[in-house]
Amino acid sequence: MLRIDNVSVKFAARNGQAVSALSDISLDIPDREFSVIVGPSGCGKTTLLRIVAGLQRQTAGTIALDGAPITGPSVDRGMVFQSYTLFPWLTVKDNVKFGLRLKSMPAARQEEIAQRFIARMGLEGFESAYSSQLSGGMKQRVAIARALANDPKILLMDEPFGALDSQTRGLMQEMLTGIWERDHKTVLFITHDIEEAVFLADRVHVMTARPGRIKRQIDVALKRPRTVEMRTSPEFVALKREVLALLHDEAILADRGRPNGGA
Repeated sequence: MLRIDNVSVKFAARNGQAVSALSDISLDIPDREFSVIVGPSGCGKTTLLRIVAGLQRQTAGTIALDGAPITGPSVDRGMVFQSYTLFPWLTVKDNVKFGLRLKSMPAARQEEIAQRFIARMGLEGFESAYSSQLSGGMKQRVAIARALANDPKILLMDEPFGALDSQTRGLMQEMLTGIWERDHKTVLFITHDIEEAVFLADRVHVMTARPGRIKRQIDVALKRPRTVEMRTSPEFVALKREVLALLHDEAILADRGRPNGGA
């Protein structure tokens, strides 16, 4: 269980005034759930994820994973960013092994785990390739394999497919759901794409414009495995409309640069 309890974030703007980025966010992510957060640009989605990752501190409130307060980065939380955060001087296999080496794991065990996740991500045959030789989709597959190889309690994903073309993005979504349906790793996924959110999630959390709050939580009762054909089903379309309706006014507020609830 990831528990986010009354978390707020304020920071000082260049003019010296305090700006509220997040306001009193409370959220529980159960073990083995695929949760997705959507919201308008600038609502604090990434800020919240960075706090969960231990890369940033909140101004108020607490965050705990399995009852242990989060105060900094840890191997129990795997992070996948939108940008391709591979080490360019390492091969695919060595990138996947990176966290395992930090744990001083025996070399044979490193090899076994790395090869298993390389196979799961469809990267067999590219073990000796460098990031400069890979497409964008393949780079993100390596980044996901590297995060999963460490066996974190929760996988944190910050718009990991946002830089990909639509066709590659769809394929990556299908691959990720397939991996989740096999391993049931707890996932907290950030996106601005409504269709992506509905396709991936067990539950969608809709945020308001800044200061970000949780506006609504929507259970996604679509059967698994998720398929391409499902995207045109009446149930899928209805969920997309529900999320879109919730985001519509928030997007207008965000575009105007006004805080939520402002005059």
